[in-house]
Parts: sequence; structure tokens; C-alpha cells
Amino acid sequence: MISLLLLYTIINFQSDFKGFSSKDEALYYSKILNCDGYFSKDEDGKTSFFPCASQSELESAFQDKEVEPKVTEIWDPEPVAVNPGKTFSEAPSDAIVLFSSNNLDEWVHKNGEEAKWVIEGDYFTVNPGSGDILTKKSFGSCQLHVEFRTPTEISSSGQDRGNSGVYFMEDPKSPGDSGYEIQVLDSYKNRTYSNGQAASVYKQHIPLVNASKGPGEWQSYDIIFKSPVFSEKGNLESPAYITVFHNGVLVQNNVQIQGYVKYIGYPEYKAHPSKLPLKLQDHSNEVSYRNIWVREL
Repeated sequence: MISLLLLYTIINFQSDFKGFSSKDEALYYSKILNCDGYFSKDEDGKTSFFPCASQSELESAFQDKEVEPKVTEIWDPEPVAVNPGKTFSEAPSDAIVLFSSNNLDEWVHKNGEEAKWVIEGDYFTVNPGSGDILTKKSFGSCQLHVEFRTPTEISSSGQDRGNSGVYFMEDPKSPGDSGYEIQVLDSYKNRTYSNGQAASVYKQHIPLVNASKGPGEWQSYDIIFKSPVFSEKGNLESPAYITVFHNGVLVQNNVQIQGYVKYIGYPEYKAHPSKLPLKLQDHSNEVSYRNIWVREL
């Protein structure tokens, strides 16, 4: 292949190429091109040798070689085999399961205490006032699946109706909210500011559509998060990007995150480690969660 590429370079990109100096070289490349013999040209008293029996045969042979399927086949690396779940929502074999049922062993409050949210079989619910919960493990770029349910009983409206949030890269040492948030909210027939409704990148990107189900119905987010990159000096080299499917509907299409979440003011980036915990927000509403898993990317 190297010899063929060299020949391609010589013939197609060097206008002053005058052929090979020996018959043997020409015959060598004839074998590579699957043609027979050689032909010669005399110029300025010098004889040069070319693969194949004629100029037209050379051009035809090279064209045939160029379009062989194997020219564009890439065999390495071979993708690692992963067993997918039986359903779209079931964790694949390489996922880290953060909650399936019965315990919150993978979660803690921001102060390091064990999670005090209420477990009810295969789901758990925000314990209002107990505080946000963070994963014990830290993650950078990842694929996250999370299912949630806003309260069946409607007692308020706007931002006070089924409010919570899914955060990426929350710094446990930072006071307040410091991560990148996808809003959780009951946005079924519940108007609020568009960049604060369900599936928004909070206070940054409006979802493409409102794919919300009604109060009390289980919903899902499938999120692809690409973490930001900072230089050794703390300067932003590459911002974060995020793609979100809400109940299977694309609502954020690889949008650029403008910085960490801010309720007041404009988003900005501050340098942080390459991996940090995920967070679920306690916004004093009894939002429930289940079937949470993540794949590191």
C-alpha cells in the first residue's frame, strides 16, 4: 500500500516526473497495479520506464486499483462488544448503574452525609429541605439515562411546579450550584420562561420542542455530555456541549454550554477538574427518580 501511494503521488502530483530509471522498477510497480510489462519514453536523449504496456493501460490500471473496495476499508481498532439492554431504557453492559432499586449507596449530600431522600421500591423521591444529592463517583464526558416523575397533585405553577434539576460536573467544594444543569420541571400546560422549562439548559438554551408528559407520568432524559477542557493555566480551551432526548424526542442538538449555571447573571466558565460528580437538585418539590445509569465516554 505504501508503494502504491508513493506511485500515486509521483504520477499525479509531480508534473515533472519522467518515469523510472530502470525496467526493474517499472516492472515492480506493474505487479502492484496488476498489469503486464512496461513501456518507455525517450526525452532529451534519456530513456525512462513506466509500469504497464502503455500510457492508457497505466491510467486504466491505476483507476481500477483506486476504486477497489479495500482501499477505503479500516479494520483497526475493532470496537469493543457491548451487550445492549433488552429495552432502550435498560442499562447496557458497560454502564455504571447509579440507581435501580432499594438503596442510594451511590449518592451523598453535598456535605458528605448519606443521602436522605425517600426510597420507595424501584424509585426515590426528593425529601424537601434535605439538600441536593451528588454521586460518589466523578464523571467527565458521558452518556446519562435518568427517569423522573413530577408530582401528580398540582399545587402551584411556573417554576414552583415539579422543579428539580440534573447537573453535570458539580463541584462538592463549591457553595451553591456550580455545575451544568438540565432543568427538570412539570412543563405540561405550565408556561414559564422558555430557557427555564423542562429540558432546557437552564437559563441558556431553549428546548427545540416541549416533549413533556402530564403530571405523575414517568419521563426520561437521555443525555450526551461532552465536558469542557481547560489548559494547565486554567484557560478554557474547549467549551462543553450537550445533546438531550426528552422522552425519546431530540430537544437539545449538540448545543454549546456557555458556562456553569447561574440563576442571577450571565453564565461563565471557571476552571475545574476533568471529572466531577453528577447532581440531582432539591428544589423543595417532591420529584421522583428511577433507573439512572451512566456510560463514560
